[in-house]
Amino acid sequence: MSVEFIGMIGTQAASEIHPPKGPAIDIDYVRAFCQAHEQADFDRILIGYFSNAADGFVVASYAAFVTQRLGLMLAHRPGFVAPTLAARKLATLDQFSHGRLAVHIISGGDDADQGKDGDFVGHDDRYARTDEYVGILRSIWTADKPVDHEGRFYRFRHSYSDVKCVQRPHIPIYFGGSSDAAIAIAGKHADVYALWGEPLAEAAKTIGRVRASAARYGRTVRFSLSTRPILAATEEAAWARAKRIIERIREIRGEAMLGAPKKTPQNIGSQRLLAAAAEGEVLDKRLWTAVAAATGARGNTTALVGTPEQVAESMLAYHELGVTTFLIRGFDPLEDAIDYGRELIPIVRREIARREARGTAEQRAAQ
Repeated sequence: MSVEFIGMIGTQAASEIHPPKGPAIDIDYVRAFCQAHEQADFDRILIGYFSNAADGFVVASYAAFVTQRLGLMLAHRPGFVAPTLAARKLATLDQFSHGRLAVHIISGGDDADQGKDGDFVGHDDRYARTDEYVGILRSIWTADKPVDHEGRFYRFRHSYSDVKCVQRPHIPIYFGGSSDAAIAIAGKHADVYALWGEPLAEAAKTIGRVRASAARYGRTVRFSLSTRPILAATEEAAWARAKRIIERIREIRGEAMLGAPKKTPQNIGSQRLLAAAAEGEVLDKRLWTAVAAATGARGNTTALVGTPEQVAESMLAYHELGVTTFLIRGFDPLEDAIDYGRELIPIVRREIARREARGTAEQRAAQ
């Protein structure tokens, strides 16, 4: 796979600059959002996990129903559904979506948020649980006879699933987390490791750490980068749009909420984004950190700002580091998804194809 684009859907029109209003689930909006991503030539959409939001399995099922080819990536936190049951649920969804499902494993980076769903396992133990959990998923998906398991967190006898994944040996496993514990698990289990939008130098270091971790298991891992492109016809207009976004966030959150958060986030990835923001508001020419700084970097909050050609150039720099997947979403979620499909995704796909063709030609010439 040369390059993969993943979007993200929500069940209502909301973002950092659009406070949620109306019902928590707007079915017409969800349908339009999913279909906009398919028409924009995204490969997948992420269905996120939030402790106060709609159930992702049901949302993903609906997304599969209203699209034809668009892949799905379901965020899933170990600890709330037994792994044997989760394996069957995920395999069932892969069947009903005709092999379009992937799972994004999120161990959880915030004790308070985990506690909302009744999980009080500490940070490092959550990753130990994830290690066991994902191992069980893989064993159930691939087993040709009943499985027994005796572990630290789970114990079962003679578990078996008649339902297997359409994709073999199983659905793709995406994984995120920046702590040492997370990197160790990523090397062991991840098919794709997900980074947030860090500066190029930091992204390169993380990619190197994950590759070293995977090498210990004789594995290779692909890499995903998450960012929030802010596009306009000119560079000046793009930065003016970025300014309006941060002003809107300031208006919504209030001056007292801006700057460093009152409490350092437990999530190491958030800490890394805040450290990058402390280095400057603009890094690597167009990596914009202002929203991360303003919101405490609670998630994917750094942006690439410029014309479609300029943002594509920045994305290609990450591709040269080994990133083959880009998870992109906008501050105007539906409208930006449409714009990405019209203006950004084709440029990136075309340039990567051109570079790969040139590389193939050079290899043949050297033989």
